[in-house]
Amino acid sequence: MTKYTVVVCDHIHESGLKILQDDENINFVMAADMDKKELVQNIIPTADVAITRSSTDVDARFIAAAKNMKAIVRAGVGVDNVDIEGCSKEGIIVMNVPTANTIAAVELTMTHMLSCMRMFPYSHDHLKNQRVWKREKWYGHEMKGKKLGVIGFGNIGSRVAKRAASFEMEIIAYDPYIHPSKVTDCDMTYTKSFEDILACDIITIHTPKNQETLNMIDEKEIAKMKDGVVLINCARGGLYNEEALYNGLKSKKIRFAGIDVFNKEPATDHPLLDLDNICVSPHLGANTFESQYNIGTQAATNALEAAKGISFAHAMNLPIDESKIPSFVKPFLEMGQKIGFLESQMNKSQIIAIKVSGHGEIANYVESLSTFVAVGAMSQNSGDTINYVNVDFVAKEKGIKIESESLGDSSVYKNLITIKLTTAEGTTTISATIFDDGVQRIVAIDGFDIEVALKGDMILFKNSDVPGVIGSIGSTLAKHNVNIADFSLARNDNAEALAVILVDNAVNDETMQELTSLDACLGVNYARL
Repeated sequence: MTKYTVVVCDHIHESGLKILQDDENINFVMAADMDKKELVQNIIPTADVAITRSSTDVDARFIAAAKNMKAIVRAGVGVDNVDIEGCSKEGIIVMNVPTANTIAAVELTMTHMLSCMRMFPYSHDHLKNQRVWKREKWYGHEMKGKKLGVIGFGNIGSRVAKRAASFEMEIIAYDPYIHPSKVTDCDMTYTKSFEDILACDIITIHTPKNQETLNMIDEKEIAKMKDGVVLINCARGGLYNEEALYNGLKSKKIRFAGIDVFNKEPATDHPLLDLDNICVSPHLGANTFESQYNIGTQAATNALEAAKGISFAHAMNLPIDESKIPSFVKPFLEMGQKIGFLESQMNKSQIIAIKVSGHGEIANYVESLSTFVAVGAMSQNSGDTINYVNVDFVAKEKGIKIESESLGDSSVYKNLITIKLTTAEGTTTISATIFDDGVQRIVAIDGFDIEVALKGDMILFKNSDVPGVIGSIGSTLAKHNVNIADFSLARNDNAEALAVILVDNAVNDETMQELTSLDACLGVNYARL
């Protein structure tokens, strides 16, 4: 009977430990109280799977010692202390447990919401610690009848909305990456306009932290909010710009805020703590006994299955067995994922279908390619953790159709892939190849034959094919101090043109709005790779 060694590097709930102890195939090592240097030197070299939390850094020293390691299970959501790239190079699969603390996060959000509306922590302190009985000081607001704006309607956001509805609140949800029926079926309002969210009485955010959501609420957004708005963030630090939040609270534009997460933690000397209209907690989203039970049992179960090779649930990286594929395939897989990511930025809406076609020898690997494309397309606009293991399941759950098609040889290119992304707003199609020098190149976008490097900050400008457009684009970008690194142009038979402009610096909303307002503009998108 094969025995697998699973080492628990940090403390998890005893229910998880029992799962490991009771499995006769597992050699269980409890090392949570062991010195980390001793752990790495004496235990990690023989381990098949390790379960870690925030106290153990999976760094270069750890990875170098992990000679037999198949997988690392992070018992929780965050993997900031795990060198994922380093693990990938050594073929170690990194897994997390992303849904175990859902209810804990939901209920903490409701706690902050109620605390802000009734100023409960302050009235509690006034009586208990200051021993002052002054009822007239603590007039709050009822939640009934108030408009709640929910940004992100995934596992947590949707559950917050349902609980808020029981308080007879009016729910308005903003999430461009879900089908509106997910909201409307709950007798709530779905909006495509972020302005509708900014007009709400209370706003709560439940999105991943990425390039699109970082500083999603900033000075400009706060200025558009109604006076006396209440803001809640129990998701990720940095979704609200903290300086803008401070200014809004200081001026009383924001009446109250409930904050569980900060840009830099621990946040024991943060300016927000000096204000008297904020409720704060030290990142307690997962701090319930029930969520710790869920985290422990799920982490242990995932570790068992990984050790035995059954599955790699919530794998954040999945090594490719290069012995089973030609060396030229892997760069196409990587490029396909990039294109999926690019198209999801060009076509920001609920994904309906992803179709991957291949010309040449790469056509024999389009099924594997479609998985990578789907991960790229879905990773940035989904509330879920998307990886190579669960992408098909998540796609099926969301009603996204993934197709692959093997075609004949291309008349122009040795190998060519074409990726068609269909969303509720339309279709985007990109073809790309890799030249003999290893350079990845887009060769067609939506019917325009155009050669573009697959990197950097990219503006895609479609326009009526009339004189003066290039000059107008150049002067607009120059006005906003945006430097052009490369400019590619293509035309079609319908008197239309497409310009793909690579720029050296990020492009703000004001610049994009000005480009959109140019007379010849038929559409403009901005993407970052």
